[in-house]
Amino acid sequence: MNRITKSLLLTSLLISGLLAQSTYAQTEEKSYIWPKDQKVMENLKAWQGYKFGLLIHMGLYSVDGVIESWGLCPEDWITRPGYDDYYKYATDYRNNKAKFNPVHFDPRKWAKAFKGSGAKYMIYSTKHHDGFCLYDSKFTDFKVTDKGCPFSVNPKSNVYKEIMDASRKEGLAVGAYFSKPDWTTPYFWWPYYPPKDRNPSYDITQHPERWKKFVEYTQNQINEITTEYGKVDILWLDGCWVMPKSAITPKVAEFCKYPFDMDINMKLIAEKARKTNPGMLVVDRWVQGEYENYLTPEQKTMDRASTVPWESCITMGGAWGWVPGDQYKSVKELVQLLVKIVAKGGNLLLGVGPKGTGEFEPAVYDRLEGMGKWLTTNGEAIYGTVPVEPFQEGKIAYTAKGPDTIYAIYMPEKNETSLPETLTIKTNLKGKLSAVLLSDGKKLKSKITPEGLVVGIPSSIRTMLAQEEAVVIKISRF
Repeated sequence: MNRITKSLLLTSLLISGLLAQSTYAQTEEKSYIWPKDQKVMENLKAWQGYKFGLLIHMGLYSVDGVIESWGLCPEDWITRPGYDDYYKYATDYRNNKAKFNPVHFDPRKWAKAFKGSGAKYMIYSTKHHDGFCLYDSKFTDFKVTDKGCPFSVNPKSNVYKEIMDASRKEGLAVGAYFSKPDWTTPYFWWPYYPPKDRNPSYDITQHPERWKKFVEYTQNQINEITTEYGKVDILWLDGCWVMPKSAITPKVAEFCKYPFDMDINMKLIAEKARKTNPGMLVVDRWVQGEYENYLTPEQKTMDRASTVPWESCITMGGAWGWVPGDQYKSVKELVQLLVKIVAKGGNLLLGVGPKGTGEFEPAVYDRLEGMGKWLTTNGEAIYGTVPVEPFQEGKIAYTAKGPDTIYAIYMPEKNETSLPETLTIKTNLKGKLSAVLLSDGKKLKSKITPEGLVVGIPSSIRTMLAQEEAVVIKISRF
């Protein structure tokens, strides 16, 4: 891995660390507001059963393989390898519009890989903080379909439309990622004043008409992506610092240092979107209130099982988009990550991105395929389950379906060569119990003891099972 790539990945880890190390308003269960709309509640319950989704990032940052659009942010902790001039970097970055040409973008191939991974939903990045739109917005020329972008002449240039259509055809629920802050529109970063941080470059109280234009611009773009491209199941809004001042809590204050109210009228945005998409989930990340339909801890999981809907968004490698030399988690690591999250009642939203050419790295397809294989065999223990005590103890995580079935999911360590002779499974199920290896239906000998249900693992399969990503034993009462 070269020096620049290492620096990019360290920047990514720093960004994630700053988010993960905050005291995390999004994990505050006490402040969660359950939806009042019955259709939203129905969709939220269905979403909780999906358990596994994918978050896809592709944009101008994919051309050079940098850490999304964070290099545009003029804050001290940002690094820009190869540059000692911020304005030169910003100009070069935005000029990538003239280089952005993902000619290998194949939405059908993508969607089949997403489906094959076992994911039940896909969220696509329509616009990151840089403001570059991956769809044909009518309100800016900073977009993939503008004639200044070489990909604009491609029949698949409206990337968002193509991937949403292809994913729906594969039976996936679909969502739109959208960044509320926009570091290119003059309504947010007015060129008259240089940007000083991630916030507006001007005093919005002194220039209320300009801020009003930004609010309208944002509302118009969100309206486009939620009403003009078919059914949208989830609106996933990033950039929590664009929020009403009254919504800022001590736990997000480090991201929200702008002294004025940045209310964009989420009530109106949600109402308009839901007219076209009844029951659509709205995830205004880290903004406590009725438009945060589920919580979204980033690059971490909940410390314990939660009683409210939540989703850990975690990258497959070190970055949300593509960077050269990224180190992707192994299939075993990804499966066990999913298991640990599901055992606590959450969903995993796995983040990954293609190269600027529009193609994913072979390793990405390998990981997706590997997860799909495991879920094809063991998905019964994941999809539609609920958490059950003790949730996880040591290498065993637990899920449940109905009153008579639990799943004990044993997670072998990386270098483990053989499963133990017996596994002690903690359960409150009473009466006659059966233990079955979910992967092949093999019945296992078991005995109820004061410590739990002791299940025997035949010596003939212990070595083989240790090579699995995770081993599921289904315990049923009969």
